[in-house]
Amino acid sequence: MTEVSIIIPTYNEARYLSQTLVPLTSLNPLAYEIIVVDGSSSDRTRQVAQNFPVTVLTSTIARRSLQMNLGAQMAQGYYLCFLHADTLVPEDLITQIRKTLANEKVALGGFISLMKGQQIRWLPTSLNYLKTYWAPLIYQPYRFLFKGLRLLFGDQVMFCRRTDFLSCGGFDPNLPIMEEADICLRMNRLGSIKQIRRTVISSDRRLSQWGHFKAHIIWIGVCILWSLRVSPHWLKRFYEEVR
Repeated sequence: MTEVSIIIPTYNEARYLSQTLVPLTSLNPLAYEIIVVDGSSSDRTRQVAQNFPVTVLTSTIARRSLQMNLGAQMAQGYYLCFLHADTLVPEDLITQIRKTLANEKVALGGFISLMKGQQIRWLPTSLNYLKTYWAPLIYQPYRFLFKGLRLLFGDQVMFCRRTDFLSCGGFDPNLPIMEEADICLRMNRLGSIKQIRRTVISSDRRLSQWGHFKAHIIWIGVCILWSLRVSPHWLKRFYEEVR
């Protein structure tokens, strides 16, 4: 009862997907299954995925919340792990998930994300790490101090029990962004949210395209405005795709 299903939402990720899938084939121990949920890509994403021992599903809508929910509905593992298509995980991913969720007081977990291109981007990496703590401290101080609330995001490779995910309703399918922060708030009713002291490596492609100043203004601004209950649909206009 400790099998792990890895769910990867994709949309036009042919450039990065192989880099992500190769390490998943040599995890120790292996995942029970890997499910790629593609949002009807116009590139070779599905063909790339089919070169690996994964299940490929297709969503008619390219929206991560919908795609991850579809993967979770099809998953057979006791634990779910949501992985971005441009993120690399450690060899002992499965062990870390099992170890963290063996504590029944923990409802949801995630890693420390290192943002990397040619080299590690230490400033945005540090700000991203701190955001896990300062965002809920400002937004929900009581729950941060006494209920173990932390805000995790997709590049941190979020994982949970499938039963808990389904009981809280999964990701809100109407949210175009901030779906991870939203589910943290709901999962926190079931237990604490934990950022473990292990790292994953995420692409710096958004930072590279936007530039440091624009990227940090958008990231911080979106978090602040979301905490003030500004509609994610309105915020999405500032968060253009970089694929």
